[in-house]
Amino acid sequence: MNRHDEDTERTFAALPPAHGRGFAQTWWGRAWLKSLEDAAMDAAQVKTGRRLARAGAVGAVSVRPGRITAVVQDRDRTAHRADVLLEKLSDAQWDRFVDLAIERSGHVAALLDRDMPPHLVEDAATAGIDLLPGMGDLEPECDCGAWDHCGHTAALCYQVARLLDQDPFVLLLMRGRAESAVLDALQSHGGAPAEDGARPPDGVDAAEAYATGHVLPPLPAPPAARDAPGVPPSLDTGNAPPPGVDPAALGFLASRAAAEAHRLLAEALRGGHERQAVSTEPDASEDAVRLATGDPEPDVSRRLGEGSGRTAESLDAAVHAWRLGGGAALSVLEQEWTVEGDTLARARAALESAWDEDERPALRARGNRWTVVGAPHQLRLDREGRWWPYRRERGRWVPAGGAAHDPATALASAVPAVGDEP
Repeated sequence: MNRHDEDTERTFAALPPAHGRGFAQTWWGRAWLKSLEDAAMDAAQVKTGRRLARAGAVGAVSVRPGRITAVVQDRDRTAHRADVLLEKLSDAQWDRFVDLAIERSGHVAALLDRDMPPHLVEDAATAGIDLLPGMGDLEPECDCGAWDHCGHTAALCYQVARLLDQDPFVLLLMRGRAESAVLDALQSHGGAPAEDGARPPDGVDAAEAYATGHVLPPLPAPPAARDAPGVPPSLDTGNAPPPGVDPAALGFLASRAAAEAHRLLAEALRGGHERQAVSTEPDASEDAVRLATGDPEPDVSRRLGEGSGRTAESLDAAVHAWRLGGGAALSVLEQEWTVEGDTLARARAALESAWDEDERPALRARGNRWTVVGAPHQLRLDREGRWWPYRRERGRWVPAGGAAHDPATALASAVPAVGDEP
């Protein structure tokens, strides 16, 4: 490894306010925030930090091994230097991490694509190498004198979550290695593409590799790369279709099947991008909505609505929900359920801490739905604890944005002025 790169420092310009959006979109960004939110002794300080970060109060962020730093302004414009410390990995841990990265196909490609492979993080943790911080690993330091996380260090952590979304190498730098040092180490181990003119690593002699090739059947030719699925064959034969066969609907189904096959093939050829979750097969009602997202002809769309028991208007709303969040968003749109026990307690606590007392909207609860009193806005809670914003239009509740773990962030998608700082 290039040890001289250990002291590399990167500075990121201040980011604009995060009105109407969550702070972490990637799984590793959310894991970073979870370590802050789980360990902070004072939830009110975390809420203050989230509000400051959302308002754009965090200045340029300096990232170097073991430390992140920024100047954070209070609402009264008082500036404070905030630091958050994270333990660096040892040289032995970094060497082991590099070995793990090149063991599984696709890890290096994913890193170069600014993606953090979950299996790499899991394998590293099993080997005693914690890339992502756990509870209590983010150690705060602030000139305001707080001994635990204050609003300033919490705001810095929220801002860094946005940086991690853009580039996971920021996390690796905090753990002790600059991007160039990591890539040099991967290349020296044969896990990254060599620069032009570089000598390829030694390997098995070609004659030896193919000496017994005749005993194996030939491999099939790889499929040609395509940017889009092919066009299904025309069903226009000049003859009348058999009774009960709708050529337009059949052509649409063939087109959607080709699109799904193309997606699956592209994922397989890309390699290393394992799906993080295995979804269950949708029922006929969900499948009708999924097919309708392909913008079928009006007659096919009508049949999909009728077959799933939906009007044209309700099918449009279902399609909009599906595009925002798949089956989970569709369930929130069409199903109301009773929130009880610990789930209800957590929901109430989230709503209580999301806003300052003088900013909190009046909410009327029914089931998993909280409606803003006197306004056409609503929050809906899904079974995973996420909040979905809704807006009332022409007498119907329609999805207004994607899900967020913070109810204030979710509601801001429906009402940009609610929960935002000036």
